[in-house]
Amino acid sequence: MRPALQPAKFSPANEIAALQPDFADPVAAADFPRTILRFRNDRWAKAVGLGDLSDEEWLAHFGRFQPLEGSLPQPLALRYHGHQFRVYNPDIGDGRGFLFAQLRDGAGRLLDLGTKGSGRTPHSRFGDGRLTLKGGVREILATEMLEALGVNTSRTFSIIETGEALERNDEPSPTRAAVMVRLSHSHIRIGSFQRAAYFDDKALLERLVDYALTKLYGEAPGDNPPAQLLGRVVERTADLAASYMVAGFVHGVLNSDNINVTGESFDYGPWRFTPLWEEGFTAAYFDHAGLYAFGRQAEAIHWDVAQLAVSLRPLVEAEPLIEQLERFPALYAEAMARRFCWRLGVAPTDDASTMIEAAVRGMIATQRPIDRFFQDWRGGDPRDGAPYAGEEWAGFREAISGFEASGPQDHAYWADPAPCSMHIDEVEAIWSGIAERDDWTPLHAKVAAIRRMGDALGGAPDVP
Repeated sequence: MRPALQPAKFSPANEIAALQPDFADPVAAADFPRTILRFRNDRWAKAVGLGDLSDEEWLAHFGRFQPLEGSLPQPLALRYHGHQFRVYNPDIGDGRGFLFAQLRDGAGRLLDLGTKGSGRTPHSRFGDGRLTLKGGVREILATEMLEALGVNTSRTFSIIETGEALERNDEPSPTRAAVMVRLSHSHIRIGSFQRAAYFDDKALLERLVDYALTKLYGEAPGDNPPAQLLGRVVERTADLAASYMVAGFVHGVLNSDNINVTGESFDYGPWRFTPLWEEGFTAAYFDHAGLYAFGRQAEAIHWDVAQLAVSLRPLVEAEPLIEQLERFPALYAEAMARRFCWRLGVAPTDDASTMIEAAVRGMIATQRPIDRFFQDWRGGDPRDGAPYAGEEWAGFREAISGFEASGPQDHAYWADPAPCSMHIDEVEAIWSGIAERDDWTPLHAKVAAIRRMGDALGGAPDVP
C-alpha cells in the first residue's frame, strides 16, 4: 500500500531547466477579469508544503501565477507532437496550459504544477486558451474518483473561476470560465519524445531519456538507457490500463500526447465511468470507431508505448526495444489480477485470472453494475447472495471460494445501501446546481463521499 499523505515543507525545484532551451516556450498567464476561488486541494497542498497559504496567497499564485519562490521564474508551454486517433500531428503542444512550477513532496519525489485554461500560448492555433468552469468541475470529479479507486492519477489542485463568458459549440453558451492547476508527477509525454525524433534531435532525445530515468524514476542510467526507460514505461502503463478496467473508467482520448512516461493518468476531457462491464462503451462522442472504448484501452495504450519505442530508435537498435514492448501483455494480466483482487478485498492467488474471467462473464450476463459487484463481494463473501444465485454466477461462486479476505473490511462504508459511483447523470446534476443556483454544496459533498470510499479501500495498491 502507498503510505498516507504526510505534511511536508515546501521544497521548490526547477529540474526542467535541464531540457531547455529547445523543449518549451516561456509564456505569461492571461490577465483574468476576476479570480474566485472555487476549489483548493488542501490534502495535497499540505503534502507539498503549500497548505498554509492564505486564500489571498493562493489566488496570487494559482490565479495570477506569481512565481513560487525558488521554482520556475516564468511559466513554460511545453513542446510536443503526438498521434491523435492514430494520425500523426506535428502541430500541437501546450495550447491552453503551461508548466507553472516544480516542487518535491516529503518523500523527495519531483512533482509538477501544470495548468489548464491559463491563456493562449505559441501552440494555441485557433483556440482561446481557456477552460470552461464545467470542465474544471469534471476534472475534480474524475481525479478524486480515480485517486480513491487506486488509479495512478494527477490531482486537481486548484480551480479558480475567472469571470469570463466563453462560447463553445458542444455545450450551452455563453458559459463560465475557470483556470485549473493540476499536481502531477510529470508532464513529459510520449509525444515529447516523438517531437525530438521528428526533428532528428538526438541530443534532446538523450536528455529526455536521462531526465526521465534520473528525475522521474530515480534510477541511474545503465548500459542501455533508452531500453531501460522503455521497460519502466511498459511496466507503468500496463498497470495504468489495468487500473482503468478495474475502476470501470474510460479516459476517452488516449492519444500519445496524453500518455506520460510515468504512466500517470491525466488530462480529462470526455471521460466517463461505465455503469456496466460493456467493452464497447465509449466516452467521446467523436470516437465513432470506438478506438478508445472501455475494452480497447489496453490495446490503445500499448500502441502509444510502441510509438515511444519508435521514437527511441535513433538511439538504440530495435531488438532490446521490442523485447521490452513484448512484456506488456503479461504485465497487464498481472496488474489486472493484483488490482481486481485489491478492489475485491481478497489476497491474490495463481487462480486470479480464472476468477476475474468468471466475474466479468457474470457481470455481462446479468447486467450487474460494476460498483455494485465490488461492494457486494468485498472480502470474498456476498452480503446478499440472492442476485448471484443464478447459473450465470456459478463459475465465479466456485472460483472466489478459494480466496481469503485481505485489506480493511470493517469501515462503515461497506454497510452503505449503495456504492459510491460517478456516472454521467450525477456529474450533470452536480453541474446543474452550480450553473443554475451557484450551489457548490453537492460537489463538496460528493468529494467527501469519494474520499470516504477511498479511506474504506485502505489506500492504493503499489505501482511497479
